[in-house]
Amino acid sequence: MMNLKKFAVALAASCLLSAPAFAQSVYVTVNKVPVPKYVADVLVAEQKAEGVADGEILQNNVRDYLIRRELLLAEARRAKLDKKPEILGMMDIASNGVLVRAFVEDYIKANPIADSDVTATYEQLKQQMAGTSEYRARHILVEKEAQAKNIIAQLGKGIKFAALAKSSSLDVASKDKGGELEGWMSPAAFVPPFAQALTQLKKGQYSKEPVQTDFGYHVIMVDDVRSAQFPPLDQVQAQIRQRLSQQKVENLLKELREKAEVK
Repeated sequence: MMNLKKFAVALAASCLLSAPAFAQSVYVTVNKVPVPKYVADVLVAEQKAEGVADGEILQNNVRDYLIRRELLLAEARRAKLDKKPEILGMMDIASNGVLVRAFVEDYIKANPIADSDVTATYEQLKQQMAGTSEYRARHILVEKEAQAKNIIAQLGKGIKFAALAKSSSLDVASKDKGGELEGWMSPAAFVPPFAQALTQLKKGQYSKEPVQTDFGYHVIMVDDVRSAQFPPLDQVQAQIRQRLSQQKVENLLKELREKAEVK
């Protein structure tokens, strides 16, 4: 079974694209309309990339998909849907989106990121994190400030933070874990008021005043603090390379935009 999203994109794109002038091998003909073999080849390659085994079943599915596509295309044209501006717009976005993605991929291949640039960026990011801290923290989220103050008062009487979280917190994801937030986290992962309150606490301390955010009022407790741990290069070099590639494409776009006549 072909992916329905891919079917829709292929349907829109094929409505817009006309047959190229060069000679082409015909894969199947539907009501005298030839379907080029390269279209089938692309679909087969996509399915194989998703783990579908090549063979008679895949070939039959692709053939059936292309026949159904051509039948529906004929009906769409008969209904003059390809003349409607909004449909033409969607077709243009689909087909030109494919072309743009192909250009970007080719550009990145022709202008690869040097390993030395990846290493330099890694060291820069690592240096930026030097001296920063990560936290293992808990919180209790309530709707009203008075509720948060009451929880703080109960903590002062020795009632366990985890017990109060389970009975009071509005944060469904953390309340059953005693308010525990997932793993070691940087303050940058939180909204500013939460992050500011977090960084003022030491290990074992909790906020003595409610912390207000757009989500409500928080009571925060720090379980532990450590120096920020930066992952080794081999774990992040793919992300760094992707980031640098995106920057390279953005620089190209900036150059093209400066040269372009836009009215």
